[in-house]
Amino acid sequence: MPDRDPLLIPGDIPEAMTLLSRLPMPPGTPRGAPSAWAWPVVGLVIGVLAALAGWIGFQLGLPLPLVAVVVVTVEIALTGGLHEDGLADVADGVWGGADTARRLEIMKDSRIGSYGVIALVLGLLARCFALIAIFETGALFAPVMAAAVLSRAPMAVLMSAMANARGHGLSDHVGRPSQATATLGVLFALALAFVLLGPAALAPVFWTSVATLAVAALATKKIGGQTGDVLGAAQQIAHIAALAALAATL
Repeated sequence: MPDRDPLLIPGDIPEAMTLLSRLPMPPGTPRGAPSAWAWPVVGLVIGVLAALAGWIGFQLGLPLPLVAVVVVTVEIALTGGLHEDGLADVADGVWGGADTARRLEIMKDSRIGSYGVIALVLGLLARCFALIAIFETGALFAPVMAAAVLSRAPMAVLMSAMANARGHGLSDHVGRPSQATATLGVLFALALAFVLLGPAALAPVFWTSVATLAVAALATKKIGGQTGDVLGAAQQIAHIAALAALAATL
């Protein structure tokens, strides 16, 4: 069963940072699922640092494609490629397995297959090209930060709404957030997005929601629920959707 509605405590933020990033945080008392509301905060911090790296690239006179590569590289370095790994595993499992058991087995395998490589390459290219289009408008900090924030809220939503398909692993270890926890995370992400982008946030919010529903439908059909890899894939697809929407509308 999902955890009871949590009280917001400052310790949730460093716990979320420890789980979803490589940034050093002071030790605390883990609460697990109740801290999931703070996952968009992790996105905000990662977005700020990645955008700052991009700004430095601009000041050094780097061309837009290289600035985009810098931003994406910093995002990956700050998370340790956690979500990219999930995307690759889901691609390998969903399209490489004939049944649920085999798909879950493939997703657990640390080796990457051809579907995973294709998914990673296409995902990285999509993020870079979307960022180039965004940078051409003169925007930098707000879009990068908003996309990073919006893409982390769906993970808590899927954990709350869907059963764990495997029954163990990172997703099961963290626990199942309550609906209130997931909703709080979504509201926090929405508030930040509209503060950063104003009305321009409508497009990335809409397409992030569509992307999340698509991942949920695929995971339900193929493996009967969510896993840590599915959550990582959801973050990646939502991130791409948010950046693409901003590239098309800014």
